[in-house]
Amino acid sequence: MLSFSGGKDSVLALHRLLENEDYDVSYLLITMSEDYERSSIHGVREEIVDAQAKAIGLPVKKVYLPNPCPNEKYEQIMSKVMEEAIQDGITHVAFGDIFLEDLKKYREQNLEGLSIQPIFPLWGCATPELMNEFIDLGYKMIITTIDPVKVPESNLGKIIDHKFLNELPNSIDPCGENGEFHTFVYDGPIFNHPVNIKVTDDVVKDQFYWYRDLVLKP
Repeated sequence: MLSFSGGKDSVLALHRLLENEDYDVSYLLITMSEDYERSSIHGVREEIVDAQAKAIGLPVKKVYLPNPCPNEKYEQIMSKVMEEAIQDGITHVAFGDIFLEDLKKYREQNLEGLSIQPIFPLWGCATPELMNEFIDLGYKMIITTIDPVKVPESNLGKIIDHKFLNELPNSIDPCGENGEFHTFVYDGPIFNHPVNIKVTDDVVKDQFYWYRDLVLKP
C-alpha cells in the first residue's frame, strides 16, 4: 500500500511503483480529518479524494483522525491500520518522503517488529529534478495549502509549471519538502481521466496553514 496524500510526492511515488514489476499496489492509504471530512494537511474535500482515487483506478482506505491528534493517539491508530494491512497480505508500505531524515526514521521506528516493510521510492532524489520530471511526465497540480510564514497567499490556487518553478525563491524547496506548500494532482499519465475540479475564492486560515478550497465541477 502507499501512504497517499493526493499531492505531487505521493503521486510520483505511485508512478514509480506502478512502473516497477517488483511491486503490486493494492490500495492507497490516506488520513482524513474526522471533524472536517478533508484530507490531513492538504485539506482536500472527501468527495475529491474519492474522485481522484477513482480516476487513478485504485481502491482507497481512509483513516479518520481526531482533532487534535497527539502523537500517541496517532501511533495507536496507525498501529491498528498496519496490523489490518498485514492481515490483508500487505508486505510493504511506501512513502513519498524525499530528504527529511527524522520523518523517515520515525516511520521506520513505528514499523519495527512488524512484518510490513517501509519503502521510499523518492528518497535521496534532488527536489528540483523531481519537480521537473513530474511536470515533464505531464502531471497537472495545484497548490492547495501554504505555510503563510514561508509562502505568499497569492500562491494559493496556482498551477505549478516550469514558469512557476523558475520564479520560485531559493528559500522555498521546489517540492515544498519543508512544509512550505502542499498540492493536489488532478491529471497525469496514471489517471484514466482528469479530476474535474474548480478553484473557489474561499481561503481557510488556521494557526499553521492556509487552505484554498477546491470543489468538484457538476
